[in-house]
Amino acid sequence: MSKLSILYEDNHCLAVVKPTGWLTMGDQTGDRTLLDVAKDYIKSTYNKPGAVFLGVVHRLDRPVSGVVLFARTSKAASRLSAQFRDHTVEKVYWAAVTGNVSPPEGVLEDSLIKDERTNLVRVAPSSTPTAQACRLAYRRIRSGGGVTVVEIRPETGRSHQIRVQLAHRGWPIVGDQKYGSPLAWQPGQIALLARSLTFTHPVTKLPVTVTCDPPESWRTWH
Repeated sequence: MSKLSILYEDNHCLAVVKPTGWLTMGDQTGDRTLLDVAKDYIKSTYNKPGAVFLGVVHRLDRPVSGVVLFARTSKAASRLSAQFRDHTVEKVYWAAVTGNVSPPEGVLEDSLIKDERTNLVRVAPSSTPTAQACRLAYRRIRSGGGVTVVEIRPETGRSHQIRVQLAHRGWPIVGDQKYGSPLAWQPGQIALLARSLTFTHPVTKLPVTVTCDPPESWRTWH
């Protein structure tokens, strides 16, 4: 794994860049994670003896890159987790999608249902049992060569929401062959970036915005 890229750091919070292909935290694969690397950074930087505490307050899917926020104390973890749970954290994503996104901006509203056996999400009638309402706003940033870069502001936080809602309109994210992208990309990666997070600091109560630049592999569209 490469060196950790720090976006924001104080005694209460640590925001870093999650590269595509990295796990946020452990799963059944046993692969090394962003959390592991961040803990090693805290331990070596501050000469911490014993186990290092870092609270996971949200996650990004493995193929997604961008801003991940950790809490450095249990109090900060509790307060930040509550903000994510209550949807008071402002999230901005960028996605490179296939097709011509038109109209250039708008709001997408759907009901989604997840198949736990296959880990696939699909749009379903709102009357479907267990279907969850979801909503996001988007705007087109630039386009060319059959690919459009869009900015997305999700208002709900459903599993695979952005990927499914865009694909349902015929705009699958580049590399996201799970949801119908005709364009292959780097193995295990899709062109979805968690561009920024704006949250209330758990101690100072002031707003904090953390922003991440697109990875080098986006230079074709950036």
